[in-house]
Amino acid sequence: MRLEKMFTPLQIGNIELKNRFVVTAMVCNMCDEDGYATEQYIKYHEAKAKGGYGLIITEDYAVNANAGGYRRVARIYKDDMIEGHKKMTDAVHKYGAKIFAQIYHAGRQTNSGVNGGVPTKVVSPTSCPWNREMPQEMTIDEIHSIVKDFGITAKNVKAADFDGIEIHAGNGYLIAGFLSHFQNKRTDEYGDCFDNRIRILHEIYDEVRSQVGDDFPIQVRFSAEEHEIDGRTIAESRMLAKELEAWGVDSINCSNGVYGSYNLTQVSTSYMPHAWTTNNAKELKSVVNIPVMGVNSIDDPLMAESLVEEGFCDFVGMNRCSLADPDMPNKAKEGRFDEIRPCVRCVLGCTGYVVKQVPIRCCVNPELGNEYKYTFEDQVPSKNVLIVGGGPGGMEAAIAAARRGHEVTLWEKTDKLGGELLAAIYPPGKGEFSTFIAYLIKQLKLLNVNVVLNKCATAEDIKNFGADKVILATGGLANMPRIPGINKENVVQAREVLRGWKQVEGKIIVAGGGEVGVETAMYLAQAERGDITIVEMFDKIAAKTDSTRVVAMKEFLNKHEVKVMTNTKVIEIGETGILLEEEGVKKYVPCDAVVVAMGYHPNNSLVAELEDLGDKLVVIGDASECANAMEAATAGFDAGYNA
Repeated sequence: MRLEKMFTPLQIGNIELKNRFVVTAMVCNMCDEDGYATEQYIKYHEAKAKGGYGLIITEDYAVNANAGGYRRVARIYKDDMIEGHKKMTDAVHKYGAKIFAQIYHAGRQTNSGVNGGVPTKVVSPTSCPWNREMPQEMTIDEIHSIVKDFGITAKNVKAADFDGIEIHAGNGYLIAGFLSHFQNKRTDEYGDCFDNRIRILHEIYDEVRSQVGDDFPIQVRFSAEEHEIDGRTIAESRMLAKELEAWGVDSINCSNGVYGSYNLTQVSTSYMPHAWTTNNAKELKSVVNIPVMGVNSIDDPLMAESLVEEGFCDFVGMNRCSLADPDMPNKAKEGRFDEIRPCVRCVLGCTGYVVKQVPIRCCVNPELGNEYKYTFEDQVPSKNVLIVGGGPGGMEAAIAAARRGHEVTLWEKTDKLGGELLAAIYPPGKGEFSTFIAYLIKQLKLLNVNVVLNKCATAEDIKNFGADKVILATGGLANMPRIPGINKENVVQAREVLRGWKQVEGKIIVAGGGEVGVETAMYLAQAERGDITIVEMFDKIAAKTDSTRVVAMKEFLNKHEVKVMTNTKVIEIGETGILLEEEGVKKYVPCDAVVVAMGYHPNNSLVAELEDLGDKLVVIGDASECANAMEAATAGFDAGYNA
């Protein structure tokens, strides 16, 4: 068996996990604004239990009404909250999985807008770079009150039939703020030396233990490395791990980082290596005898197996890949590795939607958060469904429709499936997107979808096909603005460069500083194509991209000496250069090539010709309104499910 270690049971305290696959905590924003469990929240966790995970750790349960970092995080500090959350634990237990409640106070990593106008309370008055609100330093009495709040929440967690508790003491939240000099500037008994800084955690642990008893597992999550000046390092984390074991803590979740766009350790994007923090877990494991969890971009079950086998950790946190595919453990156990829906670490719908204070989504999994809606349980009459366009939207539509029992045909005008996503896999940090395309193609084969390549559909073709439902997923077309000289031979589109259809070299201007333009410049820089400049008409590049990814992009551009000109318009393109206007001043810049990356517009030329199909026609994705792969995939899946 290739996954012998991962499917060997493991004890945490007095409970046994059936395997080493763990869903670590991540805010999903699926409770209501008071923290009560919703059907969406319950089904979200149930899907992971059904998929084979041994342990599920919920998102942060705020210990009082004003302790949450987001509007819709879970809470269970009142007795009437227990019933709803018990429905979730009951649902999880049906599949033999265990579930821990992570309990926390967000500290400075929240704001008064989330918590009803109440000032944020913290260890010391230092502001969070994401929330940008100056908090108030806690008094000794307030610290004691918070300790009691943790105990009340813990008591209710046990009453709701959770199997254990994870005390969140990492990632810059309240307890983490006390633990290191990065936030803790106090000079009283809760500041200064190591023993004083860990005092609040010890008091919280003792209070929680007093409420749940000696036989209830308690795990602590903390950041082994904060990756900030004055932040905790692994040297002190080894000390903390030994203290936790001495107190009676049953296991340790070895996390890393704090909030901040420049702290790239808080969110593992595709610019980070896989399993990049497991050396820290191994360091902690070397000084304690209790189980230690390794985390951070471990999304391959065989990688997880090697980490456990080689002694880096005892069990493996695999959070974002559980968003991408909640069935991953079951598929891995059956050896169906090529059927695992891959996490591409885009952070588009997970982290990106957390900060929007709405339920999270997933670029590669349109069912995420919709488990209660897309049940595939009801029987529907079989239809003949035609899908025009083989990008992610069209493929997801075909998959959903086929799973519903329909006869599905997909026409694609080129010789490859993937649409515009085929170009997106080439820039640095985007290679893993190819695994998503491969997964979709595999699903089409498994579901016996009739895929016809090199089929350039006309309105007449579509009507003559006689489908019961037509889903138009023809995607978008690159914008080519009416700029004098834009049709010259030295002008190419970004997708032409990324697909290898055309090559450019020398002095290159990339016209457009959105995500596509920046990534195209990165691609050219990595290939050492010459002197590259990005020209963007607005005041920042990649404005719609997650801030942690933008920081990584900028680091890459700086390292490769790519120049950036913002607040600059393209006026005219000549044979040997380009006329720009920078903040009202025109100047001619010599160049050998211009790469146009100025967005997309819908490829909807067939829509008007197909109006007489009425409600038989659905237009989705970029064919309707240009957005991104996640929006296209989501719209496609919904159209296919409801075909």
